[in-house]
Amino acid sequence: AGPHRCSRRWTTLRDSSVMARMQKKFWKTKQVLIKATGKKEDEYVVASDADLDSKLEFFRSVQLTCTELLKVIEKYQHRITRLSQEENELGLFLRFQAERDRTKAGNMMEATSKALCTSAKQRMALCPPLQRMYQEVETFRRRAIADTLLTVSRMEKARTEYRGALLWMKDVSQELDPDTYKQLEKFRKVQSQVRGTKSQFEKLKNDVCQKVDMLGASRCNMLSHSLCTYQTTLLQFWEKTANAMSGIHEAFQGHIPYQFTTIKVRQQSSFFIYFLFFNISSSIYGIHWRKSLIPKKKRRMKRLERATQTGEFSFQSFKCLKTLV
Repeated sequence: AGPHRCSRRWTTLRDSSVMARMQKKFWKTKQVLIKATGKKEDEYVVASDADLDSKLEFFRSVQLTCTELLKVIEKYQHRITRLSQEENELGLFLRFQAERDRTKAGNMMEATSKALCTSAKQRMALCPPLQRMYQEVETFRRRAIADTLLTVSRMEKARTEYRGALLWMKDVSQELDPDTYKQLEKFRKVQSQVRGTKSQFEKLKNDVCQKVDMLGASRCNMLSHSLCTYQTTLLQFWEKTANAMSGIHEAFQGHIPYQFTTIKVRQQSSFFIYFLFFNISSSIYGIHWRKSLIPKKKRRMKRLERATQTGEFSFQSFKCLKTLV
């Protein structure tokens, strides 16, 4: 009789343990569904995790802003490179034109070309600090944030088990009868299950809060160090560029600027012809009309005036217009 009694006891214990595991998974799954569907949970349970939820919100903000910062740094480096290339090409173009112009305008273009080429080279000095910042943020995201995210995932799993156990205990307490020993024993087992899940959850909760605080402090130290180097380089660049441009402005301050004159001629066919003449000072370009060209120019002007009055433009009139503009 002894072996049969032990066998029945072992079978009973095994069945009860299987039933307990099934019930535990059931209430855990129910808690997952409540969270997924957004149903209202117990307000006191939610309020007890208010400090944890604020830490998690801050962690998600750090995670999102680090990812966005990497994208911004990458785009910023690309824009700096393109701007430096365009600025250098403009400087080379002005230098090419200055070699063919020996007037004071050519001197101005040559000085401006030197300033632009120098500014383009100095702007590229901003890329190394940005590259170091990119590497530091990427390392921070790949290591610190990933490690904290792993702890957060374990904590969320423990919180789901803990809240599922609370739902289970609430359900058992509603059916509790002090006179029934079986119901009381079941309640004690569920209560011990709640204590175990709560202790595990509280431990992971403290780990998450500590890691999030350390994560915020580490990010501040990292950005302050990286941005300090970038700020110093940027200020040096703007200071040198401003000095170069101010020197050009002071050197050519006495020159006469360009003068623009617009002549509007109305035709009988009710459309306008706009002629733009650039009266460029001879002190800049040194252009002097020869006396032999003055009568020829007067004849072309009279021919063009007759064409505008009659409204009949011939090929010769357009040829005169081309030579005058």
